[in-house]
Amino acid sequence: GTPHKYDPTFKGPIYDRGCTDIICCVLLVVAIVGYVAVGIVAWTHGDPRKVIYPTDSRGQFCGQQGTPNAYVSLAMGELGTLPEKPRIRLQDCSGPPWLGCFQICVNRCPDRFLTLLSAYSSSDMEYYRQFCVPGFSNPLKVSAGNPTPESPLAEDAFSCWPPLSLFQNPIEILKNQECPAMLIPSTPLARRCLPAVQAKQGVIMVANETTYDDGTGRRRNVTELLEGAKKANLVLEARQLAMKIFEDYTVSWYWIIIGLVIAMLASLLFIVLLRYLAGIMVWVMMVLVILVLAYGIFHCYLEYAKLKGEAGSDVSLKDLGFQTDLRVYLHLRQTWLAFMIILCVVEVVIVLLLIFLRKRILIAIALIKEASRAIGHIMTSLLFPLCTFFLLCLCIAYWASTAVFLSTSNEAVYKVFNETACPYSGQICMPETFNTSNVTKACPDAQCLFAFYGGESAYHKYLIALQFFNIFMFFWLANFVIALGQVTLAGAFASYYWAFKKPDDIPAFPLFSAFGRALRYHTGSLAFGSLILAIVQVIRVTLEYLDHRLKAADNKFAKFLLGCLKCCFWCLEKFIKFLNRNAYIMIAVYGTNFCASARNAFFLLMRNIIRVAVLDKVTDFLFFLGKLLIVGSVGILAFFFFTQRIKLVQDTAPTLNYYWVPILTVIVGSYLIAHGFFSVYGMCVDTLFLCFLEDLERHDGSTEKPYFMSPGLQKLLKKSNKGHPDA
Repeated sequence: GTPHKYDPTFKGPIYDRGCTDIICCVLLVVAIVGYVAVGIVAWTHGDPRKVIYPTDSRGQFCGQQGTPNAYVSLAMGELGTLPEKPRIRLQDCSGPPWLGCFQICVNRCPDRFLTLLSAYSSSDMEYYRQFCVPGFSNPLKVSAGNPTPESPLAEDAFSCWPPLSLFQNPIEILKNQECPAMLIPSTPLARRCLPAVQAKQGVIMVANETTYDDGTGRRRNVTELLEGAKKANLVLEARQLAMKIFEDYTVSWYWIIIGLVIAMLASLLFIVLLRYLAGIMVWVMMVLVILVLAYGIFHCYLEYAKLKGEAGSDVSLKDLGFQTDLRVYLHLRQTWLAFMIILCVVEVVIVLLLIFLRKRILIAIALIKEASRAIGHIMTSLLFPLCTFFLLCLCIAYWASTAVFLSTSNEAVYKVFNETACPYSGQICMPETFNTSNVTKACPDAQCLFAFYGGESAYHKYLIALQFFNIFMFFWLANFVIALGQVTLAGAFASYYWAFKKPDDIPAFPLFSAFGRALRYHTGSLAFGSLILAIVQVIRVTLEYLDHRLKAADNKFAKFLLGCLKCCFWCLEKFIKFLNRNAYIMIAVYGTNFCASARNAFFLLMRNIIRVAVLDKVTDFLFFLGKLLIVGSVGILAFFFFTQRIKLVQDTAPTLNYYWVPILTVIVGSYLIAHGFFSVYGMCVDTLFLCFLEDLERHDGSTEKPYFMSPGLQKLLKKSNKGHPDA
């Protein structure tokens, strides 16, 4: 700990420490070993192809080598829930497939309306046969033999089954799941055939038809297919939007990178200037932010005035509704008026805050200067967030891949289906040995058909628990990585503060030394703090899941209770994050365990609550203004460039479908870059602040207890080391 009298060989309290929270360290290691084991088991049983490739009703992949569907990979199947009509309805696909609907792999999507009943007794059966299972032969119209596919691409089509009593000869075909009952003109999307619904002059049509034969002799309107194809149309629209956005990225990616490099250079330049001109830079920053907002207000006014009298510019946002093309909103006067009002409110609030907090800002400037000096001596700290980001990416990648493999670990389950009474009905069967089993002897009409993806083993029964464990470990490890980054930076900056002679007493490689101390002595404490936060976050995720499931419920009390719980746990998470951050600083400084560090940090802050509010929060506000200046400046530059309003580079700017795509990318990327640089600054300020408070409480400036704070802070607080030769 800290000595009670000055010792010239003392280099600060950060060096006197031992291992802390060993039990939590062991628990973390065991959990990681278990997590790796879960990942190995998931990768052994999982098959990500189930997410990408469609399957037929027998659970076989379409277009996969080594299967009966090796040359057919587009799938036809259930359209969705159609409005109920007499004698026509979709059955539950979990029951016998020949009573409801099934999926089948085909070479291409159908391009006409056709029913099995009408094709069976006509020349259309040859066309219809290509949408049947491989090897199907119609004894009346075609010869036996396997079809020869014209394309290696296979697709997935969905079919709906009318009641079996409507068929005579085709009933055996339907019963054996050899052909669909009806074909609907479809278009391929993601290896699946979806109804080709289109609107012409306000009339809903499918293949230029407004009605179709449902296979029972009745004519039905194609609008009844809309419910089943609604989600498919949304997917189509989303795909078109995604393709346009992708095209914009392909022609503007290098300009986006240039914009991000400018943001990085601006952030670095801002920090370097703060080291030497902190006071001037802070005030200049405030003035520039005010000027940027003022220009934004002026620009909005110009756009608002320019649109006056133009056709369609007076349409309200409410009447216009949601539009995927955001450029439409920029042609409305109401849009620019809203922007102008918002910027005016922000401008007034910032000016008032600067007026009332001007004295507090002077104190914050002194603290920023001290942080600038600390970062100037430990410049590698600015690059350390890249290490944290890399470790977080590893956590995310492992969690995502494990989740995919776990979700695709289910196996194809086959069950016995039959028309007559059978004691084996509903039991699990194996298609390979079914014909030689006792089931076919006892029930001649029984069939072994694909039922669903699942499993009867212990592994499959606990898949949900493994997914929950996967989510929990992701939160735990992600919080641990963040905690490791915080305690490393805190240890490096604390070594600067507790150096009596700055910079002579600063140890060599302070960042790497702090990283080593954190892993060697305090892995358990970091695991403890991140475990508490992970538990709260998992509870929040569970509450969000329950809220999603209860949206359709009409229980107002349950919704109210759930809302209260969500609010409480949100507040709890914010408090734990604040407490953990300061506890990690105390761990880095004194090497105490997590509970003792959290308690000491909390009561230290409570004893200096006024200083906390004045110094810490005002400093955070100044950092926010710095981010706003960098993001705002780069964002405005990107706006003028991509909208081709800069004449010098007007011909260089790429032609885009949506110019807001690269602009938003540059703005978000600039914010993340600025946030990374300023997060280091924020951790430095918080660390120096807690060390400063400890220094004030433990020392009095005497020869026995000199202050470790810099002469600048001593002068600011009118303190001094009285009579000390090195003061």
